[in-house]
Amino acid sequence: MNKISCIIMDWAGTAIDFGCFAPLHAFLKVFSDEKNLAITYRQAREPMGLLKIDHIRAILSMPEVSGQFETRYQRAWNETDVNEMYASFEKHLFASLTDFTEPIPGVIETLDLLRKEGIKIGSTTGYTGKMMEIVQPEAAKKGYRVDNLVTPDGLPAGRPAPYMVYKNMIDLGIPSIDQVVKVGDTIADIREGVNAQVWSVGIITGSNEMGITEEEMKNLPSRELEKMKEEVRRNMIGAGADYVLDTIYELPACIESINLLINKK
Repeated sequence: MNKISCIIMDWAGTAIDFGCFAPLHAFLKVFSDEKNLAITYRQAREPMGLLKIDHIRAILSMPEVSGQFETRYQRAWNETDVNEMYASFEKHLFASLTDFTEPIPGVIETLDLLRKEGIKIGSTTGYTGKMMEIVQPEAAKKGYRVDNLVTPDGLPAGRPAPYMVYKNMIDLGIPSIDQVVKVGDTIADIREGVNAQVWSVGIITGSNEMGITEEEMKNLPSRELEKMKEEVRRNMIGAGADYVLDTIYELPACIESINLLINKK
């Protein structure tokens, strides 16, 4: 029987850091506090999942932000600005990363269940290798471990390009894209899976796309919460997701469904 033999997890917003707040806070410090450019949470979150220097370029490229920059500095932004802002972003992020490594509820139990089925756990991220030198051991202390980690360092490009997915497949000895499920919480994650031509699955709860804390989610009126989830689901499907799940707990059943589809081909 043909079946899924590997899932490739994202980190912040999918496996750890409910709501994906570590990078958000660092981006807001750089843009709002240091550059005096008023950006919204939504603008800061929209490119999430990209390599972080690309994330800065993406925010600066937004018409409202580039217009503010030109008004304040009497010129267009350039790569010198990007590099300066990225250096500052790294400083803020490194100072806070250890505070945002708590596993999202359900992740550890779900992956343990999948491992018992013989499934290997790979991972990709928008963080650099140096950032993951902090994140990975801190998450491991809390019980979250993967079989393989690939960062964008040294590859032709980060998300939404497929290279990190392919590197996981090489490292883990996975022979076919049909055996791989990419799991993530951002539009960049979904597109990474689509571009790699693997199964692409979005997770709503804890995601950057929802962008709220666990406490805020618990206190939201049910109608408002469902409306928010439906918008995230719509956006992920629009980006090409094969499946969009409410929580990580639904992943084993999703993989069973995929296995049935694979064997009907």
